[in-house]
Amino acid sequence: KARTVEQLLTTFHLLFVALDPFTNQSSWILPTAGRILQTFEQADCRIAWLVTATPAECRQFLGPWASEMMTFADPDRVAVKEFGLERLPALVHLGMQGKVEAAAEGWHPAQWKAVTDQAALVLMWQAPNYPTPRDPGPFEGSPALG
Repeated sequence: KARTVEQLLTTFHLLFVALDPFTNQSSWILPTAGRILQTFEQADCRIAWLVTATPAECRQFLGPWASEMMTFADPDRVAVKEFGLERLPALVHLGMQGKVEAAAEGWHPAQWKAVTDQAALVLMWQAPNYPTPRDPGPFEGSPALG
């Protein structure tokens, strides 16, 4: 059964990574983003992907990640627009009221770290350590609305 973001936020925060599977930038960050999200898997929050594609395209792009984490398909980029995202990939922390608590767009490790550090503080959790030598160098990302 499909769940809405509102239903998920009644008890938990939501930490998600928004990706555009039709760009190189989102594929570059996929392993790093997955590792970051997995750090919060046991915290009092939900982790997810928000992918600007159909459900079938999401599964194709995410591969095994699609079955390991909740995935929201956003082929018309309605959610991306509603969250006010301008560049993808993006890391977003939604509070239980559905408000964006923090977000980072493109891949700038220090900005993503600020989001995960803030989320960890709110959730009383240990923030992940990154970047690692395996992570990509910083990049601006692609336009969120295509």
